[in-house]
Amino acid sequence: MTVLVTGSCGHLGEALVRCLRVQGRDVRGIDLNPSPFTDAVGAITDRGFVGDAMHGVATVLHAATLHKPHLATHPAHEFIDTNVTGTLVLLESAVAAGVRAFVFTSTTSTFGLTSESAADAPAAWVTEELRCHARNIYGVSKLAAENLCELFARTRGLPAIVLRTARFFPEQDDDVGIRSHYEIANAQANELLFRRADIEDIVTAHLLAIDRAAVIGFDRYILSATTPFTRRDLVMLRHDAPAVVLRRFPECAHLYAARGWKLFPTIDRVYVNELAMRSLGWRPRYDFHHVLESLRAGRDFRSALALQVGSKGYHRRTFDDGPYPVLP
Repeated sequence: MTVLVTGSCGHLGEALVRCLRVQGRDVRGIDLNPSPFTDAVGAITDRGFVGDAMHGVATVLHAATLHKPHLATHPAHEFIDTNVTGTLVLLESAVAAGVRAFVFTSTTSTFGLTSESAADAPAAWVTEELRCHARNIYGVSKLAAENLCELFARTRGLPAIVLRTARFFPEQDDDVGIRSHYEIANAQANELLFRRADIEDIVTAHLLAIDRAAVIGFDRYILSATTPFTRRDLVMLRHDAPAVVLRRFPECAHLYAARGWKLFPTIDRVYVNELAMRSLGWRPRYDFHHVLESLRAGRDFRSALALQVGSKGYHRRTFDDGPYPVLP
């Protein structure tokens, strides 16, 4: 039976199709844009197109979305059209086709303002139990799509798993302060301490979710590299993050210095993946331990899959002030 991958031209969609092909599985990629990983071109809001694409499908991996970088270039209704209506069309078509598992790629952006601690407060310890308080239409639309998945699991018996992914994109940060003070590899290595995952680990979690969906029925999971921090570190992380890191990883000092790298002075949140590890059996490989081992060996800390997929950007044009325009 076929696995349908939506957004197959994007970072995650391409990675999913690549890995499923390597496993010898029957996979069908759909996207608005043609690519070597796209079998049919069309919109997920087009019921006829989606219905045709769903023939013979056993599992849906729904990665198509408008992303946070589109906030400055797309009106709010397009986020609702793609992220909410598109998800609804896919869910309805999946039920009609007798699909056995639906895996929805969501985002830690759904936590929004709740995950952003005040300057004088400890870092936020972000688990699935934390209440979501989306800060923009992107977060609102992804949260609404999550709730549609829950509704269909409860009322239509469609096993659905929501995966709230931390950052895995290879592009520069949208924060001009980060871009101006840290090279890309340095910033992304730092983020593996608390808010990033490698795309290979993200793909692995999606494939595990396929296998576990029928047993779980419905649930939401945070996908982020395993943090070395504990709740006891939250106060110090906000005021002197390097001290916490160097206490656990003293070798980081010379490994970073040899490359002219530096740690972030403060960390305001920590994404916790314990539920995904326990429930899905997920074991992410690419964490800060891996970063230091890679630096010691003189190799890239990113996975081979991340290097294969590479940087795609989010827009068809480039911008003078960064990888994408940012709203004030």
